[in-house]
Amino acid sequence: MGNKKIITVFGATGAQGGGLARAILADKNSEFKVRAVTRNADSEKAKELNQLGAEIVVADIDDAESIKKTLEGAYGAYFVTFFWEHFSVEKEQQEVANFISAAKDVNLKHIIWSTLEDTRNLVPLDDDRMPTLQGKYKVPHFDGKGEADKLFKDAGLPVTFLRTSFYWDNFIHFGMGPQKAEDGNYYIAFPMDDKKLSGIAAEDIGKCGYGVFKSGTNTIGETIGIVGEKLSGNEMAEKLSTAMGINVIYNNVSPEMYRNFGFPGADDLGNMFQFKRDFNDEFNGIRSEKYSLELNPELQNLDDWLSINSSKIPLG
Repeated sequence: MGNKKIITVFGATGAQGGGLARAILADKNSEFKVRAVTRNADSEKAKELNQLGAEIVVADIDDAESIKKTLEGAYGAYFVTFFWEHFSVEKEQQEVANFISAAKDVNLKHIIWSTLEDTRNLVPLDDDRMPTLQGKYKVPHFDGKGEADKLFKDAGLPVTFLRTSFYWDNFIHFGMGPQKAEDGNYYIAFPMDDKKLSGIAAEDIGKCGYGVFKSGTNTIGETIGIVGEKLSGNEMAEKLSTAMGINVIYNNVSPEMYRNFGFPGADDLGNMFQFKRDFNDEFNGIRSEKYSLELNPELQNLDDWLSINSSKIPLG
């Protein structure tokens, strides 16, 4: 155990980081061990990881010095931020700056940065196909991460850029599950027309990350897109119907309607889905099911995920 290489995992009690931490801990022949970063070592998830064999360390990603302590002596690190906690790109980018500042002071061999596209590369701010949000973004929770890619590159850090996909877990936690209408049917609403949505189980993101670490440092500098399955709205509705035993229908709303649904972040998500619809080939093209399966042999498609999780999806 003593000569195993340490991976410092941020977001270890969340879905992505938790997927990575558990994948390492479940692999008895792993060359790595887990240093799980949390704000609360007394949380149930932190205690659970500790029982599985993880080293639990407390840090605040708003404090570069506390981040640095978690990285000392580590081989690698998994960096992830959570925009939806505060809805602030500026705060997210400060967190990235803290990651970078801390990482530059230690000798990490491999970093994975969980990232997304900067949509402004394809939809400039003066493009009125979709509204500009917060004054300088099209899809804030994408653009901030995409913009941060350059910060990692400029710092000269050994980074693999892991581009994620839509979480199927959003059906459970983000209110995107089937909603019952007056006609007795259930509906899922996305402004995607008949285009395919790249989706993935959140834990599989971390498991793919483990595959990246296991494959060595040859992916440093590369951008890897991961996906469990690409499905149209009608295909998702059909699979939800079968798994949940109800009649689910895909409601293809307009991006404008989605932006006006009124929940926090609806405008951001409306723009996101419109981006995925309008640039479907570009978005889906970088996300390979085949390569994702190579990285994570346990990769789930939507049917696999629903067989475990359909009972957790609340019926609105």
